[in-house]
Amino acid sequence: MRDRLRKIKERYKIINEQLSEPDIAQDIDRMTELSKELRSLEKIVEVYDKLLETEATIEDLKEMSHEKDPEIKEMALSELEESKANKVQLEDTLQKLLIPKDPNDKKDVIVEIRGAAGGSEANLFAGDLYRMYYKYAELKGWTITVLNADEGDQGGYSQIEFSVSGDHVYYFLKHESGAHRVQRVPQTESQGRIHTSTATVVVLPETKEVEIDIDKNDLRIDTFRSSGSGGQSVNTTDSAVRITHEPSNLVVSCQDGKSQHENKATAMRVLRARLNDLIEQQKREKEGAIRKDKIGTGDRSEKIRTYNYPQNRVTDHRINFTIQQLDRVMEGKLEPIIEALINEEFQRKLEDETT
Repeated sequence: MRDRLRKIKERYKIINEQLSEPDIAQDIDRMTELSKELRSLEKIVEVYDKLLETEATIEDLKEMSHEKDPEIKEMALSELEESKANKVQLEDTLQKLLIPKDPNDKKDVIVEIRGAAGGSEANLFAGDLYRMYYKYAELKGWTITVLNADEGDQGGYSQIEFSVSGDHVYYFLKHESGAHRVQRVPQTESQGRIHTSTATVVVLPETKEVEIDIDKNDLRIDTFRSSGSGGQSVNTTDSAVRITHEPSNLVVSCQDGKSQHENKATAMRVLRARLNDLIEQQKREKEGAIRKDKIGTGDRSEKIRTYNYPQNRVTDHRINFTIQQLDRVMEGKLEPIIEALINEEFQRKLEDETT
């Protein structure tokens, strides 16, 4: 850790010197890049300097503790213990600051929810999950925009895609990907039997054009007429768009926009996010097993959480976390679950850094 801290401090010094150079001051892009890097190192250097000062103080106090004067010796021993405790705290803070940050944490996201096993009940549950995330976004001050939605015949959604914009959205929602299971008595169940249904959630960080370069020659773009639930026509023009990325065979459709141009732009946003996710998955597979600091795989087939209505219980199976507040959770009060997942991720990263 010390070698790394010394290198960071040296880099911090170099950046400060570069920012004072006239050539850099005239290059806005370079100056912005260096200023951003400087800010990312600032806190680490600040705490590291405090650690060095504390260690120097400890050495001075050790010498003073050998003084013959009993008052000086007692004062030195008292302050020595305090300084040692301060040193431990500073080292702990630095260890946390040095844990690698997920570069996607500050990004907005695209979320896809699909009704899976359970027919109409799965679609209804997909609708409940969408409402849950919508409520959570409201509490966080985020903005949700529906990009594409296929309503179920009896309500809910067979599929819904929406973007979430705000502060550190991916940081809070990245662990929501996977299969969500519901246990409850469906509205259509006449004998009061509990059924189990599932809906899948995929959370993708938004990706800019400069991050994912898509060759237009690799795309097949089809247009078709938008339709509502049950196939009822809601548009008399071919404004809906389907984009197929032929090398990866990824297919994205969008029909909720007011024009073909709007639907195409939205479909491209979703395609970039999906393509980026595919590239990341291939990268992880190539590198071998997923690091232990990751909670689950993020795969939509992985059962991550159960919502048990009769017992008002939610259980996240990845971290064995259970809360008897299903009614609050479905109203968007997701903080206890999300905080538990974030803390677990942090602990795993901390263990990974120290082994």
